[in-house]
Amino acid sequence: MIDDIRKRALHRTSIIEGQVRGLAKMIENEDYCMDIIAQSRAVQKALASLDKLLVENHLRTHVAHMFEAGGEQREQAVAELLKAYDFDAR
Repeated sequence: MIDDIRKRALHRTSIIEGQVRGLAKMIENEDYCMDIIAQSRAVQKALASLDKLLVENHLRTHVAHMFEAGGEQREQAVAELLKAYDFDAR
């Protein structure tokens, strides 16, 4: 994994951990539903942000090499990305 992306991804996972703990506390405390939903949406956005970092890393490392290799590896890279985003046509 690219060092800068790794550091940023680990930082984001720490933030997400705290957000999820806060979400659980809100549910335990029976906070106002709309506040819980807002926190849940924040967690989802943070996870989407983490996904972007992971996809960037995958593209810059694995996919780049797979495309350079061509043939089956290139097809595998395309299939993996399609599957990751539920675009798999198979």
